[in-house]
Amino acid sequence: GRKRLTEKTPELVGQLKKLVEDTTCGDPETPLLWTCKSTRQLSNALGNLGIHVCRQKVSELLADLGYSLQGNRKTKDGSSHPDRDKQFRFLNRRVRIFQRHNQPVISVDTKKKELIGNFSNKGKEWRPKGKPKQTDSHDFGKDRVNPYGVYDQTANVGWVSVGTDYDTSEFAVESIRRWWNKMGKSRYAAADHLLITADCGGSNGYRVRLWKLALQEFANESGLNISVCHFPPGTSKWNKIEHRMFCHISMNWRGKPLVSHEVVVNLIGNTTTRSGLRIQAELDTNEYQKGKKISPNEMKNINIRRARFHGEWNYKIWPKCST
Repeated sequence: GRKRLTEKTPELVGQLKKLVEDTTCGDPETPLLWTCKSTRQLSNALGNLGIHVCRQKVSELLADLGYSLQGNRKTKDGSSHPDRDKQFRFLNRRVRIFQRHNQPVISVDTKKKELIGNFSNKGKEWRPKGKPKQTDSHDFGKDRVNPYGVYDQTANVGWVSVGTDYDTSEFAVESIRRWWNKMGKSRYAAADHLLITADCGGSNGYRVRLWKLALQEFANESGLNISVCHFPPGTSKWNKIEHRMFCHISMNWRGKPLVSHEVVVNLIGNTTTRSGLRIQAELDTNEYQKGKKISPNEMKNINIRRARFHGEWNYKIWPKCST
């Protein structure tokens, strides 16, 4: 029979490996820098090098070399702070101390903004065969909601304020206030401290002045001593609320168009898990000013005490009242 193609063209395997190796990404002369590496494209690129081989043979050679079709995997957390692990240990100790003394510990964050309307939503649900839900072909819309969540790590319950205006620090603290008045106060009647774990950025970021000023106002109203621990930069996916509450909300409304505010609130409020998670949701139609500036004098009026270890991430705000 005929000689094998690899015997007739010894350089075939070497040239194929050069085309598919990651090291070629930095070479501006590579023929596949700006196109997908399909077997057909690889076959054409080899043909331009004077090596004529069909795409099926390219597929067989790639399999022999140990290559397979691979997707992307989200594993990189971004820039890693040198005190990343120390902050996690510090945060864990604080959570355990608060829980041991029956003081509330909550995890807060803003869920992804959602379009309101007859738009397609990722996922599938059971429907009669051949009768999918008809939605708009283009996802163009201005009506959006900002679900801000509060997750009680001890009781495994959550609160979500569905905001219709801007996602500001005042909106974030208002969500915490509603959780305390409607869920937390009755559950922790004897509590005088509150621990909040939050991301480093966003409306509840450690650099946001309005976040601290709004927390001071909430502390004055509730009489609570509020401690805050922020996750290190680039570690937002480690926030408890992400994989304890938000993921289950996304699963509950998969394949369902969010056609109205009422639908969003009801789908969130009816989210449950086998581990006993229960969520309450409420629409927040208040207006929140975007880009609000806080003066240095206003910052001086905040009763804030920073921890010795990374005081920018770990701090305490106590109320300005006799309670």
